[in-house]
Amino acid sequence: MDLFKKCYDFTRADEIKAAGLYPYFRAIEENEGPVVQIEGKKVIMAGSNNYLGLTSHPKVKEAAIEAIKKYGTGCSGSRYLTGTLDLHIELEHKLAKFFNKDAVLLFSTGYQTGQGIIPTLVQRGDYVISDRDNHASIVAGNLMAKGATAEMVRYKHEDMDDLERVLKKIPEEAGKLVVSDGVFSTGGEIVDLPKLNSIAKKYKAKILIDDAHSVGVIGKGGRGTASEFNLGNDIDLTMGTFSKTFASLGGFVAGDSKIIDYIKHMASSLIFSASPTPASVASALAALDILEKEPERVDKLISNANFVREGMKNLGFTVLEGRTAIVPVIVGNDDLAFKMWRILYDKGVFVNVFISPGVPEGRQMMRTSYMATHNEEQLSKLLDVFKVTGKELGLI
Repeated sequence: MDLFKKCYDFTRADEIKAAGLYPYFRAIEENEGPVVQIEGKKVIMAGSNNYLGLTSHPKVKEAAIEAIKKYGTGCSGSRYLTGTLDLHIELEHKLAKFFNKDAVLLFSTGYQTGQGIIPTLVQRGDYVISDRDNHASIVAGNLMAKGATAEMVRYKHEDMDDLERVLKKIPEEAGKLVVSDGVFSTGGEIVDLPKLNSIAKKYKAKILIDDAHSVGVIGKGGRGTASEFNLGNDIDLTMGTFSKTFASLGGFVAGDSKIIDYIKHMASSLIFSASPTPASVASALAALDILEKEPERVDKLISNANFVREGMKNLGFTVLEGRTAIVPVIVGNDDLAFKMWRILYDKGVFVNVFISPGVPEGRQMMRTSYMATHNEEQLSKLLDVFKVTGKELGLI
C-alpha cells in the first residue's frame, strides 16, 4: 500500500470547496475584535476565543512591541538551556499569585502543555482517567502516556457515576490522575467539579483541570473552574492557554512547587521546544494586568453570551444550555451545517462549523462564541441574521 494513497483519496474538502461551502482556513485581513475583514468585507466575528477582546487592546499591542525592541523576536533556545528570559519568570510568578498556587510553568503552546504534564506524571503502572469529550491536546497527552506503558481509561462525558465505576476497577495502589476540561470547548458545559473532586479524593486520585476556556470566563475575577466552585485548595493542577483570554500564544500549568519543578526538569515538550517568544509573554502579562484591574470585562462577556443564548432560544433554535462564552446552535446534519455557515457568512456573520466526527452524529452545530467587546447592535444584528437564515433552512 502506497503511504500517500490516503492523501490522494481524500476528496471531502475539495467537494465542499467546489460547492462554495468551505468554511475553514479563511484568511482574516484586518482584525478589530468583534468585527473582522475577510475577503474584502467586514463581518461580525462570532467564532473567536478572544473572550475579553484583548488582542486589539492598545496596552497589549504596545507590550508586544516593546518586548521585541528589548529582547528581539525569539529566544533561540528552550527554557531548559538558553531560552529563559526574566519575562518568563515574571509571568510565572504573577500567574501563581493570580491563581493562589505555589508555582506556574510556561509552555510554548497550550497544545504542548497537556503533552508536557500527563506523560511526565503518568508512567508505567499509573492510570490517566479522562472525560471522553476532553480537548485533543489532552487526548494527545493521554496517548503519549499510554505509549510509555501507562494505562489510559475514559469515562462517559460529564458522567460522574461512570467516573466512579472506572475508578473502582483500578488497583488501589496505582497512581491515578483524573483529567477534565473545566469548560468543554465544543458545548461550553462546565464540569461538575464538586462531584469530580469528591470521587477523586475517595479513590486517592489526583486532579488536572484544563482551564483553557475557563480563565477570564468563570470564577472570581475570571480565575477559572476551581475558583467558580471554591475548590482552589483541592485541585492539584490547573493548566491553560494564552491564546484565548490572554490574547497571545502559549500555555501554563499551576500547582505545588515540587510538582511543577519535577515537570520543569522532565517534560520533553518543554525541554525540546523553543521557549515562548518575548512578544507572546509580554502580551500575556499585559492581558493579565488588564484582567486583574478590569474584572468587569468578565461580567460583560457573560452578559453578551447570555443575551445571544436567550435570543437564539426565543427564536426557536436548539441551543445547548450553558453559562459560558460558548453558545452552540444545533443544526444536526453536515450538509445543512455547511449551507448555514455560507448563508450566515454572506449576510455578514462568521461562526465556526462543527461537523461529524468532531461532534456526534445529530449534534452538528454552529459553534458561536462571544467577546466582552461585542456591542448590543452587533449582537442584535447577529440574531437577525440567524433568524432569517434559520427560517430559510427550515430550522425555525
